[in-house]
Amino acid sequence: MNAHVKRIVCLLLLTTFLVSSGSVVSLELNKSSSQVGIGGVDIDPLVDIGIFVEIQEMRSLEKRDIQTCVIEKIDWFSDPDFYVKIFINDKEIVSDIWHNKKYISDPELSVFSDVPDDEEFVDITIQLWDWNLGIDRRCDIGSDKKGCFDVDLTYSIKTGHWCGDDEIADSSGYGRLNGCDDGSIYRRDRDCELWFDIYQTDFDNDGIPYWTEVNDYGTNPMLDNTDEDADGDGIPIEWEWKWGYNPLEWNNHANLDPDQDGLDNVEEYLTSQWGSDPFRQDLFLEIDQMKIGPNGEGGTIPQLTKHLLKVAYGTHNIVLHIDDGCMGGGQTDIPFDSNTNHEELRNIYFNFFLNGDRNYWRKGVFHYGVIVYHANYPGFVFVGDDKLDCFQVSTKAHDQIAERYPIINMIYWAGMNTRDIRATVYAGAMMHETGHTLGIFNSNSPGCDDQESKFPWQANYWKWGPYKSCMNYRYTYRLVDYSDGSRGKNDFDDWGRIDLTRFQK
Repeated sequence: MNAHVKRIVCLLLLTTFLVSSGSVVSLELNKSSSQVGIGGVDIDPLVDIGIFVEIQEMRSLEKRDIQTCVIEKIDWFSDPDFYVKIFINDKEIVSDIWHNKKYISDPELSVFSDVPDDEEFVDITIQLWDWNLGIDRRCDIGSDKKGCFDVDLTYSIKTGHWCGDDEIADSSGYGRLNGCDDGSIYRRDRDCELWFDIYQTDFDNDGIPYWTEVNDYGTNPMLDNTDEDADGDGIPIEWEWKWGYNPLEWNNHANLDPDQDGLDNVEEYLTSQWGSDPFRQDLFLEIDQMKIGPNGEGGTIPQLTKHLLKVAYGTHNIVLHIDDGCMGGGQTDIPFDSNTNHEELRNIYFNFFLNGDRNYWRKGVFHYGVIVYHANYPGFVFVGDDKLDCFQVSTKAHDQIAERYPIINMIYWAGMNTRDIRATVYAGAMMHETGHTLGIFNSNSPGCDDQESKFPWQANYWKWGPYKSCMNYRYTYRLVDYSDGSRGKNDFDDWGRIDLTRFQK
């Protein structure tokens, strides 16, 4: 279809969502030309309208294997060399290259383009590329359309919202692109994740466009309305505007959880500074770490571990947010202890996670992982206060596992260096324990936590072979994934079973 028809279709779909999601503002697409800026009328007379496209994060969602590298002539020992192309009304902007990076958490890339002041719609296309061995390859960040790697968007100057291959309440989230949305989670076609934002020049810098302020809200477009709460529902105007709620009509946000991730809309607002989305599932995890011992005992989890965990959940559109000190938690000053027992773990939870306050707002929002030197088991979950929302992982045990695990696992770790093996061991262990807090147990998945399935000389090692999940002890330290139950008998659907609301119940 042509661009004009496509634009009308996507805006009609966006309008339908906003109207049907309850207590929201209609986009009012049928205003007279004097209001919408058609026929030479300036949509925002206070500024010269320009568009910013900001790239916030990018990440490879795939592990390179020998076969893929040979077929595509990719350097097996090199991570992606990412760069971005952005088209704004057909004006092309190309970024620099980030060499040899699996992920770029803060690319500091923001492009600007002046646009006509009397035209409502701006066409935007985003492409992610990988330059490797002198060959440019387009990465898959597309929508759920198989084989479509480009992301085509239509941005409205009136509303400040966009639609098309990304929109409010789509499967991967607003401002987040996931190449696996076309069903290619286990098919290698350069699947990647990319976070972005689009916004426009705004006189009062509250982010809400002039047209919306004047025609929908009746607010002053020359006055910053940030943090105002005219309807008294506890959520400020800028958050309700962004997510399509009517800031002039009271909503029971404390009891609204449209994405069923265990975070009500008040909690989604509190965590919005870290990228939460009320219409896409978010999983928040605080990781606290014990100090190194007097003789160098202990250690910290690898940075690569966090990337592996984010990839595992992110491919399934569960966005994992890890607080390792970047969100107000992530303590690293837990006193060293040569052997941490259960009661000591609960004290750590109370003092370092809850800050001594059983009503601390992060309880019921963040899951909690504490990295200790040694405990009774390499890892296990425990009840911190009144919720099964936390776990411990021992560095002594897991560093030994990374160094001494039976040689049979080398066939799974072929080509991986010591750093990658250690990162995988920790990621598998942490995903296993998190799985318990999400509701996966031996009682509902018999292949989970079976002590008789660890080694090839044990019968259940082979019995539960189809259950390719880190919840299965056979795979815990070499597989950072849950199973989807698709392998027939003796497989279990972890992804279908997990319940992000469980620790709220």
